[in-house]
Amino acid sequence: MKNEQELKDLVKEKYASIAEQSIEQNQSSCCGAGGCSTEVYNIMSDDYTKMQGYNADADLGLGCGLPTQFAQIKVGDTVVDLGSGAGNDCFVARAQTGETGKVIGIDFTPAMLEKAKANAAKLGFTNVQFREGDIENMPLAANVADVVVSNCVLNLVPNKDGVFKEIFRVLKPGGHFSISDVVLVGRLPEALRKDAEMYAGCVSGAIQKEVYMELIRSNGFSHIAVQKEKAIVIPDDILKNYLNDAELTAFKSGDTGIFSITVFAQKPAAESCCTPGGGCC
Repeated sequence: MKNEQELKDLVKEKYASIAEQSIEQNQSSCCGAGGCSTEVYNIMSDDYTKMQGYNADADLGLGCGLPTQFAQIKVGDTVVDLGSGAGNDCFVARAQTGETGKVIGIDFTPAMLEKAKANAAKLGFTNVQFREGDIENMPLAANVADVVVSNCVLNLVPNKDGVFKEIFRVLKPGGHFSISDVVLVGRLPEALRKDAEMYAGCVSGAIQKEVYMELIRSNGFSHIAVQKEKAIVIPDDILKNYLNDAELTAFKSGDTGIFSITVFAQKPAAESCCTPGGGCC
């Protein structure tokens, strides 16, 4: 497996390629950016087309859930979308927060940001903005967001603990997040776990579900709940690139599961004297 910066560079390169393609091209290619197989990214995606605010130009089929459906966004809220891509969840969130609210998308891929800004301009939205930045170090002040959403992005980040710390920082006291992500139950075969291409495809970058949930707890969040969970099945034609027949059979009959989960959690309304990283507990 590559180091953290190499993984980030790989993700940026892959998603820059995906930004140039349509949802139809992504759905007929390997990992969205090649021709080696069928559906890696988009085997996980859910259908946004019935969501208010949906914009087809912003939908690249890259998610693994519908976090904005569960995010309890209210009129006037400030919503931050982590890894905003072409703007899909931002435009759905804007339909919920209305003209009096504000939506901020953060992405570190310039090609995605360019596409998202073009989409916002076509829609004439003045209260949706997109900022270039790393979600481990967000270009935002503390205590600014009522709601944070993200769709199949944290699994692409090596330092997931750092992201949850940043989410806690930017949320207002009493604010909350709804995040869709990929997690594991059981250990992936070594070939899948080490392969950088599968990291960019959201699979080998996923961590154990119990570890993921503990990261949320340890960073001070409360009212933690799994809002939706679904199993993800990786097609055989992809797995055969990494596993021989015996390994494939063992993987499919074993206790390893790959899941998409949508998780809700809240930043406590009153700051504790013992905040995460404060050194008092």
